[in-house]
Amino acid sequence: MQETLLLVSLGERLDEARAKELADRLTHGLSTARVTAFAALEADETYVYVLGGGDVLSAVRDRLAAQAPGARGRVLHLTLDLAGASAGQDAPWHYIVETDVAPEAEADLNAWYDQEHLPGLASVPGTVRAQRYECRDESPRYLACYDLHTQETFGSPPWLAVRATDWSSRVRPSFRNTRRTMFRKIL
Repeated sequence: MQETLLLVSLGERLDEARAKELADRLTHGLSTARVTAFAALEADETYVYVLGGGDVLSAVRDRLAAQAPGARGRVLHLTLDLAGASAGQDAPWHYIVETDVAPEAEADLNAWYDQEHLPGLASVPGTVRAQRYECRDESPRYLACYDLHTQETFGSPPWLAVRATDWSSRVRPSFRNTRRTMFRKIL
């Protein structure tokens, strides 16, 4: 599967113009690079995703180090990509759960995400896309990303029903270093 480079602009929420400027600087001349950017709602944080092959990601990482020293770049490996119940609709909202897991619960967490949780949340009306990534080089290791048609999808009765299963209750206590963030698409 294709790799994704996630750029985190630490301690700063970019607007659309500044996100576009950063994206243009980082991907200038890299015609196969695709960029999306999201600003956190309740934190000073911007996530910029650059999709591309290994050469593109290497070039972007080099430029990131030179041009945006406060940002952190992580290579994420796509492990699951599901079309949502609202596939094809606009997705201005992006919800991310980033976590590590207790070592003894890792197999259960991966089975839960792949067999129950991600498919369940993908099936909720308003979910456009659901994806899982693995960051093999640093923490947090696992990321689940949900592109949403409306912000109200998150927290809707069908969404909460998926989160309230017995398997969810068994797995969730093994989460470590967990961060949950709602973002708004800016680019």
